[in-house]
Amino acid sequence: SSGINAEYGDISVAVATPKGLVVPVLRNVESMSFADIEIGLNDLGKKAREGNLAIEDMDGGTFTVSNGGVFGSMFGTPIINLPQSAILGMHAIQQRPVALNGNVVIRPMMYVALTYDHRLIDGREAVTFLKRVKSAVEDPGLLLLDI
Repeated sequence: SSGINAEYGDISVAVATPKGLVVPVLRNVESMSFADIEIGLNDLGKKAREGNLAIEDMDGGTFTVSNGGVFGSMFGTPIINLPQSAILGMHAIQQRPVALNGNVVIRPMMYVALTYDHRLIDGREAVTFLKRVKSAVEDPGLLLLDI
Protein backbone atom coordinates (compact mmCIF):
# COMPACT_ATOMS: atom_id res chain seq x y z
CA SER A 1 0.00 0.00 0.00
CA SER A 2 1.22 3.51 -0.81
CA GLY A 3 -0.15 4.90 2.45
CA ILE A 4 -2.23 7.40 0.49
CA ASN A 5 -5.97 6.94 0.47
CA ALA A 6 -8.03 9.87 -0.73
CA GLU A 7 -11.58 9.23 0.37
CA TYR A 8 -12.87 12.17 -1.60
CA GLY A 9 -12.72 13.31 -5.20
CA ASP A 10 -12.15 17.01 -5.72
CA ILE A 11 -12.03 17.43 -9.49
CA SER A 12 -10.46 20.49 -11.07
CA VAL A 13 -11.80 21.56 -14.44
CA ALA A 14 -10.04 24.00 -16.75
CA VAL A 15 -12.29 26.94 -17.71
CA ALA A 16 -11.46 29.57 -20.34
CA THR A 17 -12.27 33.11 -19.22
CA PRO A 18 -11.75 36.50 -20.87
CA LYS A 19 -8.65 36.92 -18.65
CA GLY A 20 -7.19 33.46 -19.29
CA LEU A 21 -7.49 29.88 -18.12
CA VAL A 22 -8.55 29.14 -14.54
CA VAL A 23 -8.97 25.79 -12.85
CA PRO A 24 -11.73 25.78 -10.21
CA VAL A 25 -12.42 22.69 -8.11
CA LEU A 26 -15.69 20.78 -7.91
CA ARG A 27 -15.56 19.22 -4.46
CA ASN A 28 -16.74 15.79 -3.27
CA VAL A 29 -17.62 14.54 -6.74
CA GLU A 30 -17.63 10.95 -5.46
CA SER A 31 -20.91 11.64 -3.65
CA MET A 32 -22.64 13.40 -6.58
CA SER A 33 -25.00 12.15 -9.25
CA PHE A 34 -24.23 12.91 -12.91
CA ALA A 35 -26.91 15.63 -12.79
CA ASP A 36 -25.29 17.19 -9.71
CA ILE A 37 -21.88 17.14 -11.38
CA GLU A 38 -23.30 18.83 -14.49
CA ILE A 39 -25.00 21.52 -12.39
CA GLY A 40 -21.81 22.04 -10.35
CA LEU A 41 -19.65 22.35 -13.46
CA ASN A 42 -22.06 24.84 -15.03
CA ASP A 43 -22.10 26.90 -11.82
CA LEU A 44 -18.28 26.91 -11.59
CA GLY A 45 -17.95 27.84 -15.27
CA LYS A 46 -20.36 30.74 -14.90
CA LYS A 47 -18.63 31.94 -11.73
CA ALA A 48 -15.26 31.74 -13.51
CA ARG A 49 -16.38 33.60 -16.65
CA GLU A 50 -17.96 36.33 -14.51
CA GLY A 51 -14.70 36.75 -12.58
CA ASN A 52 -16.26 35.74 -9.27
CA LEU A 53 -13.95 32.89 -8.25
CA ALA A 54 -12.23 33.08 -4.89
CA ILE A 55 -8.80 31.57 -4.19
CA GLU A 56 -10.59 28.82 -2.21
CA ASP A 57 -12.49 27.88 -5.38
CA MET A 58 -9.21 26.93 -7.05
CA ASP A 59 -7.34 25.45 -4.09
CA GLY A 60 -6.70 21.72 -3.81
CA GLY A 61 -8.14 19.22 -6.22
CA THR A 62 -7.11 15.61 -6.60
CA PHE A 63 -7.51 15.30 -10.38
CA THR A 64 -7.88 17.73 -13.30
CA VAL A 65 -9.80 17.46 -16.55
CA SER A 66 -8.68 19.77 -19.35
CA ASN A 67 -10.35 19.96 -22.75
CA GLY A 68 -7.95 21.67 -25.12
CA GLY A 69 -10.04 20.25 -27.93
CA VAL A 70 -12.46 23.16 -27.67
CA PHE A 71 -9.57 25.33 -28.93
CA GLY A 72 -8.65 22.88 -31.69
CA SER A 73 -5.77 21.17 -29.86
CA MET A 74 -4.94 17.88 -31.56
CA PHE A 75 -2.50 16.55 -28.98
CA GLY A 76 -0.45 17.62 -26.01
CA THR A 77 0.88 16.47 -22.68
CA PRO A 78 -0.87 18.05 -19.71
CA ILE A 79 1.25 18.88 -16.67
CA ILE A 80 0.23 18.00 -13.10
CA ASN A 81 -0.20 20.87 -10.66
CA LEU A 82 0.49 19.82 -7.09
CA PRO A 83 -1.21 18.58 -4.93
CA GLN A 84 -3.05 16.74 -7.68
CA SER A 85 -2.30 13.15 -8.58
CA ALA A 86 -3.21 13.25 -12.28
CA ILE A 87 -4.58 15.29 -15.17
CA LEU A 88 -6.60 14.10 -18.16
CA GLY A 89 -6.17 16.11 -21.35
CA MET A 90 -8.88 15.68 -23.96
CA HIS A 91 -8.30 16.95 -27.48
CA ALA A 92 -10.25 17.82 -30.62
CA ILE A 93 -12.35 15.21 -32.39
CA GLN A 94 -11.26 14.92 -36.03
CA GLN A 95 -12.18 12.59 -38.87
CA ARG A 96 -9.23 10.18 -39.34
CA PRO A 97 -8.53 7.07 -41.42
CA VAL A 98 -8.43 3.95 -39.23
CA ALA A 99 -8.18 0.23 -39.85
CA LEU A 100 -11.41 -1.61 -39.05
CA ASN A 101 -11.80 -5.30 -39.87
CA GLY A 102 -9.07 -5.11 -42.49
CA ASN A 103 -10.51 -2.02 -44.19
CA VAL A 104 -9.55 1.63 -44.00
CA VAL A 105 -12.54 3.68 -42.85
CA ILE A 106 -12.99 7.26 -41.77
CA ARG A 107 -13.97 7.57 -38.10
CA PRO A 108 -14.11 10.38 -35.56
CA MET A 109 -10.96 10.20 -33.43
CA MET A 110 -9.96 12.03 -30.28
CA TYR A 111 -6.61 11.77 -28.58
CA VAL A 112 -6.53 11.78 -24.81
CA ALA A 113 -3.48 12.06 -22.58
CA LEU A 114 -3.20 11.11 -18.93
CA THR A 115 -0.30 12.44 -16.91
CA TYR A 116 -0.05 10.94 -13.45
CA ASP A 117 2.26 10.75 -10.47
CA HIS A 118 3.76 7.24 -10.55
CA ARG A 119 4.44 7.49 -6.83
CA LEU A 120 0.66 7.52 -6.28
CA ILE A 121 -0.83 5.73 -9.26
CA ASP A 122 0.32 2.43 -10.75
CA GLY A 123 0.61 2.33 -14.54
CA ARG A 124 -1.81 -0.60 -14.83
CA GLU A 125 -4.56 1.35 -13.05
CA ALA A 126 -3.84 4.41 -15.18
CA VAL A 127 -4.16 2.45 -18.43
CA THR A 128 -7.32 0.73 -17.15
CA PHE A 129 -8.77 4.18 -16.40
CA LEU A 130 -7.90 5.40 -19.91
CA LYS A 131 -9.62 2.35 -21.41
CA ARG A 132 -12.75 3.22 -19.39
CA VAL A 133 -12.58 6.82 -20.62
CA LYS A 134 -12.33 5.53 -24.20
CA SER A 135 -15.34 3.27 -23.72
CA ALA A 136 -17.36 6.06 -22.10
CA VAL A 137 -16.56 8.54 -24.87
CA GLU A 138 -17.51 5.98 -27.52
CA ASP A 139 -20.70 4.98 -25.68
CA PRO A 140 -21.77 7.47 -22.96
CA GLY A 141 -24.66 5.20 -22.01
CA LEU A 142 -22.11 2.96 -20.28
CA LEU A 143 -21.60 5.63 -17.62
CA LEU A 144 -25.29 5.93 -16.94
CA LEU A 145 -25.65 2.17 -16.66
CA ASP A 146 -22.45 1.95 -14.54
CA ILE A 147 -21.05 -0.81 -16.76
